[in-house]
Amino acid sequence: MNPAAAPSPRAAAPRRKSAPRLLAAAALSLGLALGLAPRGDAAPDAMASLPRFDGARALHYAAEFVAAGPRWVGSPGHARSEAFLEREFAGDPLEKDTFTADTPFGQKRMTNFIVRFPGTRDGAIVLAGHYDTNYPLKDTSYVGANDGGSSTGLLLEMADSLRHRKIEGYSIWIVLFDGEEAFKDWTDKDSVYGSRQLAQKWHADGEIKKIKALLLADMIGDKDLDVERDLNSTPWLVNLVGQAAAKYGDQSYFFAHEDQVGDDHGPFLAYGVPCVDLIDFDYGYENAFWHTPQDTMDKLSASSLTVVGDVMLETIRLIDQTH
Repeated sequence: MNPAAAPSPRAAAPRRKSAPRLLAAAALSLGLALGLAPRGDAAPDAMASLPRFDGARALHYAAEFVAAGPRWVGSPGHARSEAFLEREFAGDPLEKDTFTADTPFGQKRMTNFIVRFPGTRDGAIVLAGHYDTNYPLKDTSYVGANDGGSSTGLLLEMADSLRHRKIEGYSIWIVLFDGEEAFKDWTDKDSVYGSRQLAQKWHADGEIKKIKALLLADMIGDKDLDVERDLNSTPWLVNLVGQAAAKYGDQSYFFAHEDQVGDDHGPFLAYGVPCVDLIDFDYGYENAFWHTPQDTMDKLSASSLTVVGDVMLETIRLIDQTH
């Protein structure tokens, strides 16, 4: 990816999805009207080989995390959220990547959280999301239940599912980025502070060469789940996600629309890391809940988190099989 060719900014005015539908109308009717429809059953032998993701526990983690309040960098809620993550990862080999970033409002201290679960193969798959909320130029009550909270809950539960298992395959690194949100206007310099920092750091020390794939989750708790096909993501990895979604008959929740999304995967794409952004950038009618006080826990669903968690786990298995 050419870093100069910047993708469409996430922090611009909410965008209407105008790309063509990629799934048949019969499939799209599932789960898109009043919440998620019942999920398809997998064959017993397929289910036996794949651990199921606990979306209810992920939702519980999200609720506990969001209770910290608004989490813009430098706020009391941000400090509480960092303390929460430290407690949850207390028994793990936690790495805190703390740095100071230049922002439109001066220098700000930020911290990325990294936990590595070792596997039996050389190389790693990164599961990532961000935990901050956007800087409050006007409204200070925005808690980001879906935008930041849902992916944090998912990754905390993902850590639970990996913590006491022998990982037969690539190591899995869980990363929670700080400073994804713009402080003022989404630009190359005012956005994705944490992922820019960590991509540069891992490029400098050679760690980035170990990464076989990065799976980014963002805004994935919406009851009306509709994960779009991100045209900035790596095509072969997007295709594996689609294959993984078909494992349990969940393809109706993925790739009905396509768009270019600027997000935390951008800095890693620029260094040649295969990445996919799992994002439902259609939150409420015409994205009405995004970056507003209406982004609250009542809009989230354990079923949606189960779908995304299962697809991420199956994608990991497929990467280990094919790469």
